[in-house]
Amino acid sequence: MSLQDRISQEIKAAMLAKEVARLSTLRLLKSALGYVQIEKKTDSLPDTEVIAVIQREIKKRRDSAEQYQGAGRAEQAAFELAEVVVLEGFLPKALSPEELEAMVRATIAELGATSKKEMGPVIKAVQAKAAGRADGKTVSTLVGKLLP
Repeated sequence: MSLQDRISQEIKAAMLAKEVARLSTLRLLKSALGYVQIEKKTDSLPDTEVIAVIQREIKKRRDSAEQYQGAGRAEQAAFELAEVVVLEGFLPKALSPEELEAMVRATIAELGATSKKEMGPVIKAVQAKAAGRADGKTVSTLVGKLLP
């Protein structure tokens, strides 16, 4: 079952269970996926693109929650973070810090990177290998730390 099919099934389950907050989040995700499908002129998206859309939506929610916290609106921030939890349920299992570090070290060795000037290609290669199982900010920080 593709990730898009799973999201549709979850929407139906949330409707039947009358889970209003979960249903709202899933509908927003389905809408975002629909916009990407229209943009790419396709009927369905591969799981890698669905994961990328989910990650973008999570990033939006985290940014919004941070803004709400700064404005003293804790209730809205909590709502955004609850949406993040729902969305994270569709992401593949994240890499452990040790696994990610090993992947970064291997990629640096593969590409023969020797300085911070070569961070861009290393980060791009690591993110391609991680396929949605690592946060971009974490990868960037780790690559910066490991490159001389």
